[in-house]
Amino acid sequence: MKAILFDMDGTLIDSSEGITKSVQYALKHYGIEISELDCLKSFIGPPLADSFVRYYDFPVEQAREAVDVYRERYNVTGIFECSLYPGVRECIEELKRKGYLIGMASSKPEISCRRILEHFDILSLFDDVVGATMDGRIDTKEEVLNEVMRRWKDIPREEMCLIGDTMFDVEGANLVGVPCVAVSFGFGNVDEMVAAGAKAVCDDMRKIPDIVNALDFNV
Repeated sequence: MKAILFDMDGTLIDSSEGITKSVQYALKHYGIEISELDCLKSFIGPPLADSFVRYYDFPVEQAREAVDVYRERYNVTGIFECSLYPGVRECIEELKRKGYLIGMASSKPEISCRRILEHFDILSLFDDVVGATMDGRIDTKEEVLNEVMRRWKDIPREEMCLIGDTMFDVEGANLVGVPCVAVSFGFGNVDEMVAAGAKAVCDDMRKIPDIVNALDFNV
């Protein structure tokens, strides 16, 4: 194993407050009042436009517009309504000491990923940050991982490992042939992720280096 890729929301950070409040803000723009934020956590993980279509039956064009409304709040306030999960810095520093390349592979816009990593003073620990593009050209986890492989073309995909918290991570990794380790403290269903082919489940970021090391020996 040569490169470890991290998802952002639900893996490195608990971003539920900022995302759900910004979705609430966007829905209110369209006359939809939501008082219970927990019911909006399904928006965390997949592309936002897809979620507006799936959960509120927005036409595709309206869903894209809703993402713009969402960003009115998120890019100013919501982006920093989040917290780093315990052990994140220690985990990444230990992986760096062991010689792994460290990357970000998130469906969140790349510019937002960089702002958040910088906010928590861990951007310098990453060798590259790959996220969605604002124009929608790169959006899904599969597309994000394909961009990682384009940038890191000298590293075989089987020598990469994605750490993520939802089915979107496991399924995206499966589509491109990258092994995936699931974390249990994020927003996904662990049983579903295991059934989909997650190689291991982690309940503490500080355990990731040992889990990756074990996977290395089992390859």
